[in-house]
Parts: sequence; C-alpha cells; structure tokens
Amino acid sequence: MIAICVEFEIDPTNLDAFLSIIQKNASESVANEVGCHQFDILQDPQNPTKIFLYGLYDDAAAFNLHKQSSHYLEFNQASSEMVMSKSVRLLQKINHLYRV
Repeated sequence: MIAICVEFEIDPTNLDAFLSIIQKNASESVANEVGCHQFDILQDPQNPTKIFLYGLYDDAAAFNLHKQSSHYLEFNQASSEMVMSKSVRLLQKINHLYRV
C-alpha cells in the first residue's frame, strides 16, 4: 500500500471554491476507485489556505489510474488557477496501527 501526501497553498480568494471541488474529488475517488482506500482533506487552522491531502492506494498503478479518472481531471483543470503551490509525495506504507 502507498500513501499519497499532497500539500497545497491556495489563493485565499478561491479557498471556498477549492474546498468544494477537492471534497467532490475525494468522495468520487473513494466511491469509484477500487484501489483507493482513504482520501482525507486536512486544513491548517492557523493558516486556512494550507490544505493537506492524505490518500491510501493499493499501489502506484492504482494512483496512476486515479490521475486518469474523469473526476481527477475535472478537479485538476478547475483548480489550476486556485493553487499557488503544490507538492506531492508518494510514501510506502509499512504499518497500520489504530485504536478500536
């Protein structure tokens, strides 16, 4: 399993619109992509224009399918003018601990 971590800096004038379209992308990813197991959207409370995404995918191939999906392509095009900076990291997941 791999984790995808994406950090965005969003133009403040477009923050509400960005949050709306990223939530749609996240929902459709989890609902429609077999290889997508988790897609979290986090916001820095001290700097609301900093958005962090955390996603879990089966493997790099599943993430590549995500980047070819219609909902991702729609999101990517719609958000292109809203994003001031973006960094993407792919990390290999080595454990899964949680409290029941």
